[in-house]
Amino acid sequence: MPARYQLKVITEFASAHTLRDYPGACSRMHGHNWKVELEAVVTQLDKTGMGIDFKKMKQAAREVGDRLDHHYLNELEPFTEINPTAENIAAYLYREISTQLNTNTIKVSAVTLWETERACVRYSEENI
Repeated sequence: MPARYQLKVITEFASAHTLRDYPGACSRMHGHNWKVELEAVVTQLDKTGMGIDFKKMKQAAREVGDRLDHHYLNELEPFTEINPTAENIAAYLYREISTQLNTNTIKVSAVTLWETERACVRYSEENI
């Protein structure tokens, strides 16, 4: 069986959003201090014994998070068309970070987005 390393880093950003067609208080503008957990699977180590430097993972997550940081998400693509729910934001982060990090030996495996300390969504595109 080939080696498989699961790596994780955590970053954060802050933003506001409005949930369209939501039957409650979240239909009004409100903000969150989002916590992003980025997970990657690595199948090969480099000469230093690393699959990918944690710094590189954090940099990619921060770079994508910076696009959302201190913005009203409803005014940013793709959230002008889709509701900026935690689920949709997690999927966006996953796909954008994947374009930066994925190689033959490194694959973003999941993004967990914490809306509060007690509520999160984990997004992946793994087979169920």
